[in-house]
Amino acid sequence: MKACIMCGGTGTRLRPLTFKRPKPMIPISNKPSVLHLIEHLSKEGFNDIVITLGYKGEDVEEELGDGSVYGVHIDYVYEKEKLGTAGSVKNAQEFLGNEPFIVVGGDHVMTLNLREMFRFHQNNEADVTIGLLSIDDPREFGIADMDINNRILRFFEKPKAGEIFSNLASTGIYVCNPSIFDKIPTGEKFDFAKDLFPTMLNNNERINGVLVRGKWTDVGSAGAYRDAQKWMLDDMTETVLEGNFISNGKIQGPLHVGSGVAIGGNSSLVGPLVIGENTVIGERVLIGPYSVIGSNCVIEDDVKILSSYVFDGTKIGKGTTLSGAIVDGDSSVGANSSLENGTIVGPNAKLEENVTIHSGVKLWPETVISKGENVKDDRLNEKYGTDVSGS
Repeated sequence: MKACIMCGGTGTRLRPLTFKRPKPMIPISNKPSVLHLIEHLSKEGFNDIVITLGYKGEDVEEELGDGSVYGVHIDYVYEKEKLGTAGSVKNAQEFLGNEPFIVVGGDHVMTLNLREMFRFHQNNEADVTIGLLSIDDPREFGIADMDINNRILRFFEKPKAGEIFSNLASTGIYVCNPSIFDKIPTGEKFDFAKDLFPTMLNNNERINGVLVRGKWTDVGSAGAYRDAQKWMLDDMTETVLEGNFISNGKIQGPLHVGSGVAIGGNSSLVGPLVIGENTVIGERVLIGPYSVIGSNCVIEDDVKILSSYVFDGTKIGKGTTLSGAIVDGDSSVGANSSLENGTIVGPNAKLEENVTIHSGVKLWPETVISKGENVKDDRLNEKYGTDVSGS
């Protein structure tokens, strides 16, 4: 079975985490998000994969290669300009052939039964089947009204209050017949939700919906990213300690600790959590559940890391507390600082001693926060883009 993964977006809503990497490469449990997706597709039987690439696409190709390591075959198609969701799939038509295929987003994290959805499509007459999930707040998604025979009667993208006629949200997962290529213009920007589906419904063409089961999110916001991290950590059941592990502290699983990790005296690690290789953890450090520490990090004495994510190559100074924070790679946080819930620190940032970063504040790459500062608002860096809207 064939799958098309759309990886063309710039990830502006996830800035500052997407300046250094494309959105599908954001790490979840110290592994690129798209790699979790590839592994799930392979498990579901989708072994022939086409990836459409745009922003920093070469990073995705370099990471995944031809896919043979993961038991799949991967082809890549680059977009010279933005073509929209349907346009990007049309651009990959030569690799998708003359049989039904599934379309997923490169930022999707899921446990959904995709094989079941694919079989439903094969056994029912429609050019497109949309995976639908009932959610509490569907305003950031397309919503569908569906009859008892699974036929979609209405589809509306990103409804406002008063327009929410259904809480059945589109997951952005579609099973398509190759005949849809005839409905998508070549070389033009064209979206599934905004263009193709309304056109088909206006022409009284059948689109089916199927209620999917399991967990799903698109990692398009910091909140969704936290959800995805938590799901992956919740799935951990074992404690894995790789070679050359040195611990003088207490560990309580489940957790995964990479090779070359050293944990100092009287420190405590409480899972589920993940620590990458060659990370050094000082004395009297507490790392609480639902935390992920990258590789080659230095966590100094008396640090507390609670439900936080620290990317590769980062240093956290003595006595600092991270509470629900994200610190991107190669950054340093000075001693006796506090990063409150929802803080996001961009890559290569430098926070000096005794700094407080208030909840929800974002620091752009290479930001410098001076000793003793109390930061209540975002700090942007004009060397980088400042737009946080869009995909």
